[in-house]
Amino acid sequence: METKVHNNPQERPTPSTNGRASVEDNHLLIEATKNEDIELVQQLLKKGADVNFQDEEWGWSPLHNAVQSGNEDIVDLLLNHGAEPCLRKRNGATPFIVAGIAGNVKVLKLLLPKVADVNECDVHGFTAFMEASAYGKVEALRFLYKNGAKVNLHRKTKQDQEKIRKGGATALMDAAEGGHVDVVRILLHEMGADVHARDNMGRNALTYALLNSDDEKVKAITRLLLDCNVDVSVRGEGRKTPLILAVEKKNLGLVEMLLEQKHIEMNDTDNEGKTALRLAVELKLKEIAQLLCHKGARTDCGDLLAIARRNYDRDLVKFLSQHGAVEDFHPPAQDWKPQSLRWGEALKHLHGIYRPMIGKLKIFIDEKYKIADSSEGGVYLGFYEDQEVAVKLFYEGSTHGQNEVSVLQSNRINSNVVTFYGSENYRACLYVCLALCERTLEEHFADHRGEAVQNKEDEFARNVLSSLFKAVEELHLSGYTHQDLQPQNMLIDSKNGACLADFDKSIKWTGDPQEIKRDLEALGLLVVYVVNQGDISFERLKDLGTEKLIQLPPDEETRDLIRHLFFPGDNVKDHLSGLLGHPFFWSWASRYRTLRDVGNESDIKVRKANAKILQLLQPGTSEHSTSFARWTTKRNSTTGNRKEKSNLKTEVLIKVVAKVEIREE
Repeated sequence: METKVHNNPQERPTPSTNGRASVEDNHLLIEATKNEDIELVQQLLKKGADVNFQDEEWGWSPLHNAVQSGNEDIVDLLLNHGAEPCLRKRNGATPFIVAGIAGNVKVLKLLLPKVADVNECDVHGFTAFMEASAYGKVEALRFLYKNGAKVNLHRKTKQDQEKIRKGGATALMDAAEGGHVDVVRILLHEMGADVHARDNMGRNALTYALLNSDDEKVKAITRLLLDCNVDVSVRGEGRKTPLILAVEKKNLGLVEMLLEQKHIEMNDTDNEGKTALRLAVELKLKEIAQLLCHKGARTDCGDLLAIARRNYDRDLVKFLSQHGAVEDFHPPAQDWKPQSLRWGEALKHLHGIYRPMIGKLKIFIDEKYKIADSSEGGVYLGFYEDQEVAVKLFYEGSTHGQNEVSVLQSNRINSNVVTFYGSENYRACLYVCLALCERTLEEHFADHRGEAVQNKEDEFARNVLSSLFKAVEELHLSGYTHQDLQPQNMLIDSKNGACLADFDKSIKWTGDPQEIKRDLEALGLLVVYVVNQGDISFERLKDLGTEKLIQLPPDEETRDLIRHLFFPGDNVKDHLSGLLGHPFFWSWASRYRTLRDVGNESDIKVRKANAKILQLLQPGTSEHSTSFARWTTKRNSTTGNRKEKSNLKTEVLIKVVAKVEIREE
């Protein structure tokens, strides 16, 4: 029987009754089916309540509810009043799929004649047969099998989920993970389930079985799978073999069972380079470590003796020594020299001590190696693939940590953003590894307080702000906003180069101009902070009004740059691209060369039409002219007439360009 399927309850019109009372009746019908109140259900249906009404949150219909409760009488009543058995909840589950979870065969029999495909699935690829398997509903499983359910169907999930290798599991894997021994036996011996099937991550039913927490059920299912020659070398998450997973479960019987297999490879390593034996020693599992050694596990899989000593297990140290384990740690050469000047001593000490590796990372969470505090776990020194790094810590699943990694990965080619080397996850902690710099911008100014730059070109200020502008520009173009621009988040290396860091508060741009404007305003504050060499704290600057901030810099070009940041206009996303050519960023040498090569002050004053310098200033004639035309245009119509503006433009240009001429001479 062909039945119309509605995927979105919002799109399906409700039968018109009498306004508000009808909506109330529909909701009452939902509640009545939940409560299995058949009399109320009958009354509401007679009044004209919509039998296919769905709640707005999850899309449950009266039939979904009746099927979930397993009430055959209400199911039959709803069907007779036109309930659609293929109506879908928000996750795509039909009443028939829900019936597989509930496991009521009588309900399944009522629905089956009205269902087009016994193998219909929800948006995650679950069929009624898979659900019956996952929930251990044996009778429902057998009924569905007899009526054409596919035993070895692989779960087809959404495309974006498949791209990250989700989906692909079978009913056997679901039953194994759920610990349903009887279902696994039936699937294997009665229904011909494929014990060799793998999901999109390459995992098989044995891998799934080892995820269950009940050791006795795990052992029973493992025995069933092993008897059917399941592959014991398959890899799970983190490239862990079933043997490594069994050691992690600290289950001696399970390890013994796996070691009986002919094709077991006990020296395989996971993503962290650990074997089953090394893991057993780390977890202080003496009996399992001894069993592995007796079975021939290699003892050259790390400094097992040092690990056992740190665990104060003298007997295991002696046992491992008898089975060939030797002192494996060799201190680095004494002539190793760190690249960082500031962190050199701490790095040298960290380099010389033994630390268990976290993937590619060597780190020691100790105050001696702490660089800075952070929003969560702090920042520490470390070595990532032997490269000196700063390691920022977050708890696993942290929104801030996810933001940090997401932005850094999207901006790897942004040379003005701190270099991202990689990340590691270990024991509910996320380690984000970044290029190690010497100090923050705030620390730089604190170290150089009182060093005047009067009558000198402030190259540091120009270079730092240029790097900052470029970093934020590329950040905006990549679709992100920083949202936390401040001196502590600008890092300075040993050569006074600058890069932008700390993206844990960054957000994906939603299109709201205010998100970018917040970054631009923070940039304006940073311009004032930098040109004043940090003499005014950033917090104090934030308390000042816009007009006071604009008047703080001593020169017109800086004040104009700040105005552009505080009043960016409509095209905020590309605003920084135009500002990078602003005269603030012109070096004194380039200003002098411009004046020397193309003209002099008198040409500007008399506005000599064919003067090269005057042509240079007209919009469209050069990169500098366009920028100059923008930043010298007065926004306030009350500042004077056209002649006054022109005179001001001339006067400012002379200050910008000619102030270098005197010094060069």
